[in-house]
Amino acid sequence: MSANFNSGLRDAGFPTSSDIWLELDGKKVAVVQSYNCKTTRSSMTVEAFGEEEPVATVQGPQNYVIQLTRLYATDQAIADKLDFYSMKNFSLVICKPDRKVIYSDCQWSDIQEDAQLGRMVVEKLTLVARSRMEAAA
Repeated sequence: MSANFNSGLRDAGFPTSSDIWLELDGKKVAVVQSYNCKTTRSSMTVEAFGEEEPVATVQGPQNYVIQLTRLYATDQAIADKLDFYSMKNFSLVICKPDRKVIYSDCQWSDIQEDAQLGRMVVEKLTLVARSRMEAAA
């Protein structure tokens, strides 16, 4: 019964590690086990002289902060001597059954390493993205 439950989870659209990756210059450089995204927006009210309440609200820009857990560099990225610390302007791609979510122009803000001999693994990487878009799968 648990096998049916697990396959149902995958069918419901939960991404797996093969569905989440980092791209640099159009090349997949690392796969990601999991992610957590927080999107915020700083909105403000517009006040008018003599009014007791604001007359309008104005939306500010959206900010995307994403924490990635367990990043594994691809074999090609390791051969190319990928250095997570020097990465900039990269993209995060998350494939879902019906669409692809792409966070672009990413910069890392925090890296936590926990590696084993012979493997290039970053335990946690926090990134900030300039934009988010969705495309059909």
